[in-house]
Amino acid sequence: MLYVGLDVHWKTASIHILDENGKKVKAMTIRGGWDKMLAELKTLPQPWSVCYEASCGYGVLYDQLSHWASKVVVAHPGQTRLIFRTKRKNDRIDAQKLAKLLFLDEVPVVHVPSAQMRAWRELIEFRSRLVNRRVAVKNALRALLRSYGVTMPRSLWSVKGRAWLESVTLPNRSAQIRQELLLDDLRIADSKIARVTAELDAIADGSAAVTVLQTISGIGPRTAEAVAAYIDRPERFTKNHAIGAYFGLVPCQDASAGKNRLGHITREGPATVRKLVVEATWRVIALNPSVKAFFERIHHGKKDRRKIALVATAHWLLRCMLAMLKTGECWREAA
Repeated sequence: MLYVGLDVHWKTASIHILDENGKKVKAMTIRGGWDKMLAELKTLPQPWSVCYEASCGYGVLYDQLSHWASKVVVAHPGQTRLIFRTKRKNDRIDAQKLAKLLFLDEVPVVHVPSAQMRAWRELIEFRSRLVNRRVAVKNALRALLRSYGVTMPRSLWSVKGRAWLESVTLPNRSAQIRQELLLDDLRIADSKIARVTAELDAIADGSAAVTVLQTISGIGPRTAEAVAAYIDRPERFTKNHAIGAYFGLVPCQDASAGKNRLGHITREGPATVRKLVVEATWRVIALNPSVKAFFERIHHGKKDRRKIALVATAHWLLRCMLAMLKTGECWREAA
């Protein structure tokens, strides 16, 4: 068995190869695209395993390497930096370190979803970016109206509010041009989001996981599909508490010699899912007495514990979601 460490970039790739005894066999740097790197790896005698860090396009590279390698391992880039913290760093050294980790079977592995699941995740993230752009356009319109002292209706983005926006006449031509272009951007953003949402709805209709999660009152299709897509295979979480660390909802911890210091949440993992779940938790608290009781038990009626209680409730809700996906059970409200 050969152990191959890769440090992959778009135009260069450093390769370090170890034999079954952990001795260096070959080290090289290939300049060019992925095709040249893959052509070189195809010439290696079987069997061989390969390790590289997760980065942009890591899923496609995983699929391509799986055709020839007996084992493909994708390393967590954040955790490998912690293992090999050094002031001397380059591509060749990184490839060597990855090969050694693979030989020692000490690679901090990341989950690689299927191509279909990756496409679903990418569409969810794309919709999130479109929504953020629309929010920026809305904020620009509000700022424009405020700068000219225009009093706005409360429901500015309703049908009546949109009609009012179209009818407002600003005092000079420069402001009117900005207003027209921003309204055009808003209409375009709405149409793009509607198109992506329709595609996501079609995918969600065929997903049993999304259907199960939506049995929780307050969890809509966008939150349910994001959680289902990023959990992917529920059985890969051996403990339900691990889901909080995966989505970055657990506090930073520094424990030593009997002292335990807890900080802010780690914010690791997909930020889009974390945002959707925390926002949806407010609605779930309002509609589910058992969730509200959990929130109030942590809140204690204190203003300074409101956010702490919200994050803790979101964490607990994610554990419930994971358990539901593992068993296929619908939400059952506690007596």
